[in-house]
Amino acid sequence: MKSVYVVEDDANIREIELFALKNSGYRTEGFESASDFLKSVARKKPSLILLDLMLPDMDGITVLARLRANPDTRNLPIILVTARTTELDKVKGLDAGADDYITKPFGVMELISRVKALLRRTEPEKEEKPLVLGDIRLSAANRSCEVAGTAVDLTYKEFELLSLLLQNAGLVLTRDVLMEKIWGTDFAGESRTLDMHIKTLRQKLGAAGSRIKTVRNVGYLADQGGTDG
Repeated sequence: MKSVYVVEDDANIREIELFALKNSGYRTEGFESASDFLKSVARKKPSLILLDLMLPDMDGITVLARLRANPDTRNLPIILVTARTTELDKVKGLDAGADDYITKPFGVMELISRVKALLRRTEPEKEEKPLVLGDIRLSAANRSCEVAGTAVDLTYKEFELLSLLLQNAGLVLTRDVLMEKIWGTDFAGESRTLDMHIKTLRQKLGAAGSRIKTVRNVGYLADQGGTDG
């Protein structure tokens, strides 16, 4: 579960922010002063910080600068919360290292939307491992296919079809499921389209094409236990 630190000296606003975030599934912790917040963030880093610009013991811009200067907190996602509405104030906050800002008064839905959007942008991309079955190697990162180390040129639909079969290796995928996943529910063509794609896919894969098995009157599967050839 992702966690959000709320740094806000106004108790009413802080409670509203904490309540909204908790209801949206986040762990939360609230701070009314910069000093308490900085002590806590040194012990444990949150997933995101909501930082008020006007704090009783330290200006929000100063807090932001300290966080960005520290290697341990340099990359933490930070949304600056400000009652100042001039463009200059917003620019100062962004230049100081804020990832986003929200202006008081704000709606709860807008707050949650901005938190979700920033977390999506700052999440590290998951490195997708290549799908491997026998001599077949399929890489989603660069949409490439190899058989025994030799590149195989697949069309977009052939790649998607083979990828779906390999992701579910050993399981029978019905014709209806394959048609819906690859061509969509609104596809007007006949299921012979699927058969033709399976045929050309097998041809392009050569000996490894024998891995794609037909389950009569049901669908197709990628055979985990077979051999290439």
